[in-house]
Amino acid sequence: MAKACALHILVKTKAEAEKLKQQLAKGADFGALAKKHSLCPSGKKGGDLGEFRPGQMVRAFDEVVFKKAVLEVHGPVKTQFGFH
Repeated sequence: MAKACALHILVKTKAEAEKLKQQLAKGADFGALAKKHSLCPSGKKGGDLGEFRPGQMVRAFDEVVFKKAVLEVHGPVKTQFGFH
């Protein structure tokens, strides 16, 4: 069965997510942005969600992690928790 590891930054709005994505595209440090902006407890670990299998995360998040290109920044992804 497939496994994945992912980093994310959880924010309240799509605009915040887009702004962070732009900063990442310009070379900003993902971990530092996660520590500063993420609403998720994983932000303290630089956004690291660790290893997980399909179905362990919410569907919208799984769709990106298991179907999109690896080692690229994707999003924003909307879930019931906010925007990743």
